[in-house]
Amino acid sequence: MRLLALLHGWAGGIVGLLLAVIGLSGTVLVWEESWIGLPGADDPLTADPAQIGQAVAAAIAEDPALSRITFANDDLGLHQAIYTDGGGAYLTQAGVVVDRWDSMWGRPELWLFDLHHYLFMGEIGEYLTGALGLLLLAFAVTGLILWWRTRRSFEFRLWPARFTKGAIIRQHRDIGAVASPVLILSALTGAFMIFPAVSEALLTPWADPAETAAPIQPETDGPHASATDWPTVMANAQAAFPEALPRRLTLPQKPGAPLTLRMKQSFEWTPNGRTYVYLDPATGTVLATDDPATGDTASAITEKYYPVHAGKVGGVAWRLVLTCSGLALVLLGTLATWSFWFGSKRRKSRKRPGAATARALVPRQADLP
Repeated sequence: MRLLALLHGWAGGIVGLLLAVIGLSGTVLVWEESWIGLPGADDPLTADPAQIGQAVAAAIAEDPALSRITFANDDLGLHQAIYTDGGGAYLTQAGVVVDRWDSMWGRPELWLFDLHHYLFMGEIGEYLTGALGLLLLAFAVTGLILWWRTRRSFEFRLWPARFTKGAIIRQHRDIGAVASPVLILSALTGAFMIFPAVSEALLTPWADPAETAAPIQPETDGPHASATDWPTVMANAQAAFPEALPRRLTLPQKPGAPLTLRMKQSFEWTPNGRTYVYLDPATGTVLATDDPATGDTASAITEKYYPVHAGKVGGVAWRLVLTCSGLALVLLGTLATWSFWFGSKRRKSRKRPGAATARALVPRQADLP
């Protein structure tokens, strides 16, 4: 137990602040749709293919280098266009641009997501956040083991009773025990998204080998059309899955590649869906589809990771739970780091004056009569 406590303390002291950053940015992102606050953000959803197609055309008219457009949903009544140069725009469902930015720094939700997912370090940062997720899992499990010995003295406190190392450790131990179940779930879902091979290995008993490979995207007969009939494209895609909602359209970045439309069926939890429709940009013809309804159990479980992790299911109640656990992680990380690096020094500094006074009161042998 002493070795476990030592490892827990040292690891927490080193990465505590990073976990606090992950917890705070994730908590803010959980409520993303609530604070965007642009004109049209609260508009009711309109799922008319013709109007959606006109909005795509408006996004391209704003900048022909459109990379993808994520369509409005019940939580946010705006389309979000992302361009190949890193800029983007929000459009109303009528196709009116209400905000435009040149990089991710132009919108807080974009740089917050980059901070939460990449720590502003690109692919290396993504692997680092995945490792932090696994460490958080280890902290939660080992913390529960260490807490079990002192469970009879449990006392729930949002803040330490005193700003001393002992009081911080007691508050850390007890609030960590309360938050651990949700933190374990968040850590697992986050790590599995970044390290899919780990998830695939664990879900092998429920996987169909035919479903493990990514679907092969078909090729079109000709180059990317410069004047695509977007209402026709959206109408043809809707006909392939009449009950599904169009969620994200990705434009081809090279000749011969198809348009890729993600749609969401009623049984899917992922906000952008896992239903794929591939279309010819020149004619709007549906070339192929990928229906998750025919997938295996492992794929159905994997599809749940992001919506559970990001609070995209469960309504306000689950978002509040994630908010509490995220703020608990901020407290656990910051106070643990402070107590590890500075708490012991303060304790020693308080002891030195007393020790010096005691030594001063003891007469030296040379002063004895």
